[in-house]
Amino acid sequence: MDEKMHSTKIKTKIKAVGLLSGGLDSTLAVRLMLEQGIEVYALNFTSPFCTCTPKKAGCAAAVTAVKKLGGIALKRVSLGDEYLKMMRNPKHGYGSEMNPCIDCRIIKLQKAAEYMRKIDASFLVTGEVLGQRPMSQHRAALKIIERESGLEGLILRPLSAKLLSPSIPEREGWVDREKLLEISGRSRKPQMALAAKYRIVDYPCPAGGCLLTDPGFARRVKDLMTHSEINLNDIELLKLGRHFRLMPQAKLVVGRNKEENERLLRLAKRDDICFRPVEVMGPIGIGRGDFNQEDIQKSVSIIARYCDGGTDGRVRITNRSLPDGKIHMILTESMPYDEIQRYRI
Repeated sequence: MDEKMHSTKIKTKIKAVGLLSGGLDSTLAVRLMLEQGIEVYALNFTSPFCTCTPKKAGCAAAVTAVKKLGGIALKRVSLGDEYLKMMRNPKHGYGSEMNPCIDCRIIKLQKAAEYMRKIDASFLVTGEVLGQRPMSQHRAALKIIERESGLEGLILRPLSAKLLSPSIPEREGWVDREKLLEISGRSRKPQMALAAKYRIVDYPCPAGGCLLTDPGFARRVKDLMTHSEINLNDIELLKLGRHFRLMPQAKLVVGRNKEENERLLRLAKRDDICFRPVEVMGPIGIGRGDFNQEDIQKSVSIIARYCDGGTDGRVRITNRSLPDGKIHMILTESMPYDEIQRYRI
């Protein structure tokens, strides 16, 4: 009887949740677990600041990675308002720009822990490499993240496992530590060699997929958080066009091409002001906030600067207040370049 029970236990696969961004590191980490007979359930996170194409549901790279891994189960989780709330005052601060890397990681692992409990998984797998990211992948940060996510000892990092203290999966013998790796630092050569061994090709470049690390985008986020509450619509607007802070309470966004013009119109809220040139080719402008007549005049002058031209250097631009639908037309000259830079975010 005891022998039968023991035999049944051996045949039962250990379940693990694998964080899968679709990049090479996370793909390799999951592959190493599959080689050891672990039943891996992939979990892919997106946030308002992911560089994934907005038209796609989730990260296309993760879908591609799942296919390369034999079609394992994939669950996607979108982080929204709770992520924005954390961003206003991250407990562990920001990185080089507005990237709250440690707090971001904690939120994701807390969500992963919930999924682990739901599917009765025994541990979590990540593609983290010791020393690869300066803010969130050094020893102290890894310990903080484990502790505050409630997953102490339950996170296995196969690519750097031999450089770290043995995790519970290793100590319990669920995985063979000797088959894990000791990769560290920012060089990609060990991962690329491993990818060649597994015939994994066409993987994304490691440049990173978070807009918050981009200096220009980070400036826009900081400006927005300084002057108003932040919501998902505002974040989508930050990804488009040229941004101008006219007054503390008034902001203008100007499209750069036809596609951005169309997206700006789709994102316009009821209380926004829509600016549109007439008789000439030019960008759409969206005014958001508490606009007075001076702000409106500044806006049309800025937009005129980016129009193809007009009679005697002047351009007619309509502005429409969405609540009442009334359209007003202003004949304006373009604002001088040096003056425009005073307002540019």
